[in-house]
Amino acid sequence: MKKTMNEFKEFIAKGNVFSMAVGVVMGGAFTAIVNAIVEQLITPLIGLIMGGVYVSNLAFKVGEASFGYGAFIQAVVNFLIVALTMFFFVKAFAKFQKKEEVKEEVEELPSEEVVLLQQIRDLLSEKK
Repeated sequence: MKKTMNEFKEFIAKGNVFSMAVGVVMGGAFTAIVNAIVEQLITPLIGLIMGGVYVSNLAFKVGEASFGYGAFIQAVVNFLIVALTMFFFVKAFAKFQKKEEVKEEVEELPSEEVVLLQQIRDLLSEKK
């Protein structure tokens, strides 16, 4: 039990947990923005195109039960927008990381002066 508690303390102390928590909060805020865009802009636009029928109001009845499939369609649209946006964010982040890696590799290469000095050193050591 004590070993598990120590492992848990190490896990919590790592920066990954904090980063994950920030990501969850940012994701929630971003989802609220996407929901507002879909509900206030995209859904009414689709409703206008469909002749005044709003997607979120679409439903069918079986007896007394009403099945609101329009809300499901709207949730799918929300998901697709969030997924597409996250895809572009991840893609841009990966591109940024690649540039940083290339920059680090370029910095590690010796300059021309260093190469020339090394060649001179090697030639002088051969003469001795």
